[in-house]
Amino acid sequence: MEAIRKAIAISSNRRVLPSLFPPPSRLVSFRGIATKLFVGGLSYYTTDKGLSEAFSQYGQVIEATVVMDRVSDKSKGFGFVTFASIDEAHTALSEMNGKPLNGRVIFVNYAKPTTSTRGSIPIARGPPEEKTDK
Repeated sequence: MEAIRKAIAISSNRRVLPSLFPPPSRLVSFRGIATKLFVGGLSYYTTDKGLSEAFSQYGQVIEATVVMDRVSDKSKGFGFVTFASIDEAHTALSEMNGKPLNGRVIFVNYAKPTTSTRGSIPIARGPPEEKTDK
């Protein structure tokens, strides 16, 4: 992490925008060190900070995010927690799965990698065109 801070400090002296660098949680997960957990069944009142505090007792939480609806800006009822090591994530998974958090029982599992389906599956645009044989 210190190397990342130095790189950002050097880049800011050169007038390069720090936003060009990915957040530290991305760098750690690219290396395969971090483990991301999926947390479902969250209360709609659970915040990123509350999620992080609940899971921080099991290890170093790098990032905790509650997924929000774009239109209503309310929680969708699930989120993700990224741990610094696989052991910490496994401990949190076994301890927090099925436990109550903010009045609701949550379920925890390892997050699956995102797969992009854009371009591979055609999008239906109505009924198929009729073929006329002339």
